[in-house]
Amino acid sequence: MDRMDTASQRLDKALRRLEGALDSLIERAREPVVLRRERDALLIDRDDLAARLEDALARGAELEGLTEEASGAIGTAIEEVRAALGQDD
Repeated sequence: MDRMDTASQRLDKALRRLEGALDSLIERAREPVVLRRERDALLIDRDDLAARLEDALARGAELEGLTEEASGAIGTAIEEVRAALGQDD
């Protein structure tokens, strides 16, 4: 999950720089209304991507927990089968 967090932070940082650049451009532009709409659309996209990333990270954590639980159950079942067969290791 560290790679996902790092990627998320890098994406957020890049989008913030882009937002700053757009703010600067808007001040210099002839048609600031159009540029503001485009910026707002980018901000909405960023928020959507951030929410989707958060959902994916939460699902990943959930799946990791389920994997650990399943692995433990399989390990227990293997031990029980070995014990039943008299193959204690």
